[in-house]
Amino acid sequence: MSIARSSVHAKWIVGKVIGTAMQKTAKVRVTRLVLDPYLLKYFNKRKTYFAHDALQQCTVGDIVLLKALPVTRTKHVKHKLAEIIFKVVQVIDPVTRKPCAGTTYLESPISLETTHLIKNLEEHSISSEQ
Repeated sequence: MSIARSSVHAKWIVGKVIGTAMQKTAKVRVTRLVLDPYLLKYFNKRKTYFAHDALQQCTVGDIVLLKALPVTRTKHVKHKLAEIIFKVVQVIDPVTRKPCAGTTYLESPISLETTHLIKNLEEHSISSEQ
């Protein structure tokens, strides 16, 4: 007797979106703590899931809630996006006042500094070609 079993153990999963390059699909990384029985220490264990995002509403960095599908959509897509828990917004670095995403600037700070210096020179009517 063959019983159709779902390979998905968890019904609900919380993870972080790490990719949205595919159409209507988001790549989500789920991190959980696992106890090493010998060292008696917890370690991070990561797993990547593909989730169906019908409205293409999530972006990289969002914290999302995934729901297991009763029947898999494709070979790899076994979950669907249930809810966006935390939406990533544009953050301004308080020191440089430049837009950034995580630890990287959205615009190069070096090019912004040179344009800022050129504007200051133009305000003081000093040519930068001297």
